[in-house]
Amino acid sequence: MTWDSCNLESSNFWLNDLGCVEQFLGNLDRGSLLNGENLVHGGDKEETLKTMEVLDEKKDGDIEVKSVAALKSHSEAEKRRRERINAHLDTLRGLVPCTTKMDKASLLAEVICQVKQLKVSAAEASKGLLIATDADEVIVEPLDGSSRCGTYFLASVCCDYKREVLLDVKQALVSLHLNIVKAEISTFKKRMKYVFVFTGGEHNGSGKEQQILMKTVRQALSSILEKISLSTEYTPRTIPPNKRRKISFYESSSLSS
Repeated sequence: MTWDSCNLESSNFWLNDLGCVEQFLGNLDRGSLLNGENLVHGGDKEETLKTMEVLDEKKDGDIEVKSVAALKSHSEAEKRRRERINAHLDTLRGLVPCTTKMDKASLLAEVICQVKQLKVSAAEASKGLLIATDADEVIVEPLDGSSRCGTYFLASVCCDYKREVLLDVKQALVSLHLNIVKAEISTFKKRMKYVFVFTGGEHNGSGKEQQILMKTVRQALSSILEKISLSTEYTPRTIPPNKRRKISFYESSSLSS
């Protein structure tokens, strides 16, 4: 064996040993790193779990607080509603003459009965009064009693107050050749009621002719209301309403001339 071959074998030995050492050190480093990573990740996981538990507890606490607040608000609203209802019921109890304590259904039934009786009493009390109502209406009916001049009829017109209504009514009565015996007018707020008594003059005759006369007058007055209603519907709202004009006794009585 020569010296060169010995050196070559020894160098190969050292190279092999150096490779094994490097491999060992590499495995050792990787193992230590992996172990370190596992330790780090394990610690992060524990911290994450703890944080999630804290957040869950906080979330549950917030939900519980909101639920309690909502229930409290609902309870207070229900309490106020019951107080309002009881206050209204106490007011109704003071309106009925019955002093005995009644349940809600009996109390409401008694109040409805009292209101109906009051409406009937008010209607009976206002029979002889000239009061403008909220409903547009035309009434033509015969009056009891007769004279040499013929049968008397009563006609009334109730509508919104318009200056042109009286003029249109007068023209309609003149065109029908009616004899006006009496005329009255009443206004309330923006409503008016015009009542007049007339005879048919030359149209007085049998019952059939009187029915025809009343029907003709009713149609003429109804057409006036329809015209007023249409003019009010299509009038722009920017135009101010007509001012109310006072009707003197002379002007109202002049309709009979």
